[in-house]
Amino acid sequence: MVEAVQGAKVVVTGAGGGIGAALARRFAGQGAKVVVNDLDAERAGAVADEIGGIAVPGDASSVLPDARDALGGTIDVYCANAGVGRDGGEPGEPLDEQGWALSWDVNVMAHVRAAHALLPDWLERGGGRFVSTVSAAGLLTMIGTAPYSVTKHGAYAFAEWLSLTYRHRGVKVHAICPQGVRTDMLTASGSAGDLVLKPTAIEPDDVADALFRGIDEDRFLILPHPEVAEYYQARAADPERWLGGMNRIQRHWESTR
Repeated sequence: MVEAVQGAKVVVTGAGGGIGAALARRFAGQGAKVVVNDLDAERAGAVADEIGGIAVPGDASSVLPDARDALGGTIDVYCANAGVGRDGGEPGEPLDEQGWALSWDVNVMAHVRAAHALLPDWLERGGGRFVSTVSAAGLLTMIGTAPYSVTKHGAYAFAEWLSLTYRHRGVKVHAICPQGVRTDMLTASGSAGDLVLKPTAIEPDDVADALFRGIDEDRFLILPHPEVAEYYQARAADPERWLGGMNRIQRHWESTR
C-alpha cells in the first residue's frame, strides 16, 4: 500500500479503458475514492461499478465541478489522462486544423484548465497531486503524427512547470512517459505504431505499477519503459545524431507504406 494515496479523493479522466482504467483500479485498490471520467458514459459507468467508484462522464476539460461535488467538495489527486492522437497532415498536404485544435485542447489545455481550477484549494491546504499522462513522445517525438508529438511536448512542459513552481508549497506532480501501451490508441496509431511502438508495448497495469512506484519514491518523471531515459540523454547530448537516427526510422517507415 502507498500511504500517500490511502483515503485520497481522486479524479481520473479518460478512465473508461486503457491506462485510465488501470489507474482508477489501482487508486481504488489503495483505498482511494475515485471519480471515473470518460466521454463514453457506458464505459465510465462500467469501470466505476467494477471498482466501487463514481462515474462522472463528459469532456475532461469541464469535468471538475461535477467531480468535486461527487467527492464531497475536495479533490486530492487529479489524473490528467484523457488524450487524443491525431494526424494533422504532412507538409504539402491539406492542413487538418481541426485535428491540431483538438489535440491542443485535449492534450494540453485540459491540463491547464484543471490546474487553474485545482491550485487555489491545493495551495491553501498545502497539498495536492497532479498526475499527467504524457508519453515518451513528449520527451522524444513520434513519427507520422506532428500534432501528437508537439502537444505531448507541451503537456510535459506544463507538468514540469507546475512541479518547479509549486513543489515547495506541497503540490506533487508526476509526468508519466511510456512508449507503446496496449490500448485502443496504440491500435489506432497504424503502421507507424506497429513499427516503433508495438514491439516493446506493455500493458496498462504496467503503467500503473510505474506510477505507484514513482509516488512512493516521490519522483516527477515516471518511465514505464526505462530505456527512454537513455534515449532522452542521447537526444540531449547529440541532437544531430539523434535526428539522423530518427530520420532513418522515418525512411524505413515510408518504404513500407
